[in-house]
Amino acid sequence: MALELSPRLWALADWVEPGCRCLADIGTDHGYIPAALLLEGRVQRAVASDIAPAPLDRARATAERWGLTERMDLRLGNGLEVLAPGEADAVVIAGMGGDTLVDILAAAPWCRETALLLQPMSRAEVLRPWLAENGFAIRRERLVQDRGVFYPILDVSGGEMALSESEAWGGVLLGDDPLWGRFLEEQILRLRRAAAGLSRARDSTLSERRETFLRIAGALEEKQGAFEYAHSS
Repeated sequence: MALELSPRLWALADWVEPGCRCLADIGTDHGYIPAALLLEGRVQRAVASDIAPAPLDRARATAERWGLTERMDLRLGNGLEVLAPGEADAVVIAGMGGDTLVDILAAAPWCRETALLLQPMSRAEVLRPWLAENGFAIRRERLVQDRGVFYPILDVSGGEMALSESEAWGGVLLGDDPLWGRFLEEQILRLRRAAAGLSRARDSTLSERRETFLRIAGALEEKQGAFEYAHSS
């Protein structure tokens, strides 16, 4: 019986390069990603960490069930503080909001030298600009739909990256992703709802924010139109 992953977790695991010496899964919860990759032989060893004891206990149960206790190192701690610089060839950080991901990366500047696979559950529009402003570049990006929700997955490493405000919301390298049109539709709806909530704001800062939301929504609508035209039969 194989270890089955959700579509979201499989998409992340699929981007871990074969032959990885050490994979770190930060916020591992059940430890499914490192366990699956160890069983496939795509990674030699893994570090599975979490900030709370209960998720780490679940990861321990996974390692024991699949006979991986010798190769899966379980660590209790916050973010990347559980790792020594250069210890892991690849780091997966998934299942957290964009703000939390920013906090984790900002606390470990050495991670620019490591391959990062990031999966924000929300607020990716906060994460992407922070990456561009802090010496990171998005090398690959894709969308996965899991239980009706679209999730972006980012392959990130140190480098330079220019980013527009519409790319912060709509993605950087998603133009060929078959899910992009529907993802853009959701983002446009989010922006227009947020703008509508500020429609009666008298504060000048809030009024400017509303105009920003509307401007970005308009730019995403242009992208969506071009995408649909390119993919129409």
